[in-house]
Amino acid sequence: MVALALAAAGCFNEPTPATVTVPEGARLYLQDRALRDLSSCRELLKPELVDYVNLDRNELEEFPAELSTLTGLKWLRLNRNKLSSLKDVSPLVNLRRIYLKGNRFTSVPEELKALPALTDVDLSQNPITEVPDWFVAKRGLENVSFSETLLKKLPDDLSGWENLTSLQLGGLRLAPDEMARIRRALPKVTIVF
Repeated sequence: MVALALAAAGCFNEPTPATVTVPEGARLYLQDRALRDLSSCRELLKPELVDYVNLDRNELEEFPAELSTLTGLKWLRLNRNKLSSLKDVSPLVNLRRIYLKGNRFTSVPEELKALPALTDVDLSQNPITEVPDWFVAKRGLENVSFSETLLKKLPDDLSGWENLTSLQLGGLRLAPDEMARIRRALPKVTIVF
């Protein structure tokens, strides 16, 4: 059985420590367990309760279908797995943050379109070569990371990122004129090249 560890004070920068305000079982810490699927964790996945799941540094090659049952999920960490696609995530209407760093995505997953509450997306360290126009037009995004991907250019029209506050583009081979264009298009955004 997978052990559940609580005590992550500050997970959403709450003024009151999470260990006091978050009910037991709401946050699942399943990182570093060599998981290939979630069959051994099903009893922990309570759709009405879970709001945070950390599956960093496991062996997941496919998006676990069990995660789509967690309709109250707000924060999902899947960094450093072996994912190259997402399955149907549309039931995750409350998901605000998804971290997919260091996987095998070659493109921005189209399934992200279906997530209305999404504010933070980390796709850094994936072999992504292009940012689709629909992703820039997605309303509500605040923090986006494409650091250490294969991007050489962003879409021409960046006006859809009106709520963006942070854009991580570190380690990219962007031409100086492209960096200048991005800065002009997003003057209020903190951009890290």
